[in-house]
Order: sequence, then C-alpha cells, then structure tokens
Amino acid sequence: MGDIVPASIHPQIDPLRCIGSGACVYACPEKNVLTVVNGRGTLTNPLGCIGHGACATSCPVQAITLVFGTAKRGVELPQIDPDFQTNRPGVYIVGELGGMGLIRNAVSQGRQAGDHIAASERRGTGDALDAVIIGAGPAGISATLRLMEEGLRIALLEREAFGGTITHYPRGKVVMTGPLDFPMYGRVSKRKMSKEELVELWDDIRDTTEIPVTTDALVERIEETEDGNWLVRSSAGDFLTANVLLALGRRGSPRKLEVPGEELSKVSYRVIEPEVFRGQHVMVVGGGNAAVESVFALLDYGDCASVSISYRKGAFARCRKPNRTRMEAEVNAGRARAYLSTEVECIEQSSVTLRDDAEAVIVANDAMVIQVGGTAPTALLRDIGIEIITKYGEA
Repeated sequence: MGDIVPASIHPQIDPLRCIGSGACVYACPEKNVLTVVNGRGTLTNPLGCIGHGACATSCPVQAITLVFGTAKRGVELPQIDPDFQTNRPGVYIVGELGGMGLIRNAVSQGRQAGDHIAASERRGTGDALDAVIIGAGPAGISATLRLMEEGLRIALLEREAFGGTITHYPRGKVVMTGPLDFPMYGRVSKRKMSKEELVELWDDIRDTTEIPVTTDALVERIEETEDGNWLVRSSAGDFLTANVLLALGRRGSPRKLEVPGEELSKVSYRVIEPEVFRGQHVMVVGGGNAAVESVFALLDYGDCASVSISYRKGAFARCRKPNRTRMEAEVNAGRARAYLSTEVECIEQSSVTLRDDAEAVIVANDAMVIQVGGTAPTALLRDIGIEIITKYGEA
C-alpha cells in the first residue's frame, strides 16, 4: 500500500520485541487495523487507525510505541504546552490539529483548554470578546461549552456544518466515542455510536445548551493587534478577541466539487472504515496520493461490488511512484477502473455522470468519495507565527 501515514498518533511495533501474541489485534476497537503477519504484529490498515492507543497498553512485552509520522514521512504538528497553548500567548490548539483525532480525547482537550482560558487573566475589553473558537467539532464544542459555563463572551465559528468533520463520515460508520463529558450538557456514556447517532447528539447539544455557532464562516486570517489582542478575519465578519482556540482538522476543510447531487448522503470526503462500503459500487474522485490510497483501502478491505476512480487529468502524475505503480497494476488487472480525463457532472442516488471532452458517461454508483484537496491549516498557523515541528516516527 506504500508508505501510508495515519493522520493522528498510531502504533509503531518493534519486530525484535514482538512475540506475536495478537493482544494488540484483539484490543483495537476499530478492528482490521492490526494483523499478525509471519508471527509479528503489523499495522496493515493505516487508514483505519485513529489513535485509540489500546494496542500499546495491551501488549504484554511493551513492543508498541505510539508515534506520529514514519521514519520516511514526517507529520507536521504545532508546538503546544500542557495547557494546549502555543508559543503565541492567547492562541490554543486542541483536537486533531494537534495530532489527537480520537473523539473522547478531543472533548477532553477542549474542556481543559477552556479551563485554562477561564483561569487566565486574558479578557477582552470594550468590543473585544474573551475568546473565539474556530471549528465546531467535538473539541470546539466542548471548549465553547466550558467557556459559556464560566460566563465568558465568546463566538464559535465553523466553515461547514455544526459537528465538524464527523458530518463527512460515511453513512452508518460506527466510531468509539465515550464516555464523553460535556460541560453544561453532562455525560454521554454510550461507547459506540454511528455517524447518524453522533449527528443527533450534536443537534441535541445545540438545542439543549443554545450554543452560539456561526456556520459557513471561513476564517481567512488571524492577526495580532497592537494591544496584544487577536483579530479574526472571516467570511462572517471580523472578531476582535483576547483568546483564539483552534479546533480544526489536520486535513483542513475538504474542497467540494460544487455539482448537483453532492449533498446526497452517499457522498463522503475520506475513507475511514472501508468495510462500510461492502457490496457497493464506489467511486473515488481525485488523482493525488490520498485518492489512490483510498482506492487501495477499498480494494484491500472494503469487499466492494466495484471500485473506480475519476480524475480530471490523463495520468496519476501527482502520486508517489509506489502508489502510481500499484494503481496502474490494479487497473490493468481489472480490479479497479480508472476514468481518466473526466470530471463529475452530476451525482444521482444510484449513478454518477462523468464528462470527458467527447461525451457524457453514466456509471452505476452507490457511494462517492471525493478527495480533491482542501485548505491546509498549517499555512494559517505559520501566518500567526506558531512554531511547527515535524515528527518522523516520534512520540
């Protein structure tokens, strides 16, 4: 599958220490992430790993270390202190952007960062708010509720839908969540929830707490003012604040195709659990490493009725060589079909219409995975002056 790097912290297994007990395989709540191969534990489905860490604690010989990145491919992470504050006073980072993608970790981090902001002396004066939270996923929701609980003046901004990237999960996806402790709302003890149940939870939290959120708010810049406050410039207006809490995803907001039918529930923007697509005709849109690696995951673990990929160019030139080589082999073997030099024109419930220079092609389709890039959050961090470190297989 090439050198695929999970987006969050993940296991690194010492082959000399591993005894092949299989404890890590059974402990992983996601299943089909780790496998015993030739008597040694192996991370065989990196795309399915979301950083639970249960594998490391279950290993009887301490052969597993939780790390970021790999020896060959580093992962860029912001430098934060134990209170989740960056080197820029009043700017905090929690959740996936800090490398911890698990929902319960994100909720906990958001609450802790909220505790620190509430206990600090940084407050907005005049028209300035006490805090602006950017990202209405689990971390942002938790932090906002904690600050509301303390009576601070806040604003919660979200580029897309309330709930964050979870709203882009494939339908029916089941995730490990609890227990989750939300300020002003209480404990959610259910340990497994589907995407639909999580969306219902977010809606109930929103209705119960009356959390103030502004959606469709794209943050464009964050600037420090002369008096040490922060000016958040967004498509929803400018917000002057003493503190900024960034609760963004590492991948940034996914770019959309902006075509009819993209709002259908069959459309998602990443492959998290390939098994969700079992028995379906699945099409991936895109031509980069993320897109072709999604194809590989679907072929290896999805048990799909068919797997295809649509790409607007005539070759997978943007991919790393191992990915390009395998993609060509899969197409030549007939395991995947590539619609090159095509663009998606329309998405229907049971089909998708592609167009090339000559004609439109209608393809049977049950699920779409759109991976055509997004807005990278690291550029925003660097503009603010936040220190970024690169980890190569390090804790």
